Amino acid sequence: MMAKGDELVKYITERFVDYVETPRDVRRERAREREPWANRWFGMIPFSISLWMERMPWKRSKKEKQR
Repeated sequence: MMAKGDELVKYITERFVDYVETPRDVRRERAREREPWANRWFGMIPFSISLWMERMPWKRSKKEKQR
């Protein structure tokens, strides 16, 4: 059981050292590349619902209704 704890401490230490050694601008670039959290957690369902909601009649602006 002690070996698992040692492995965990080693893993966390390696991740922390990697984080500290990475330049700040590189870390910010990585954060920008990630997709939105809703897509990561739920896939395309939130995106499809948002598209569907945009097409609902009560969401249309006055300009679109005049067409």
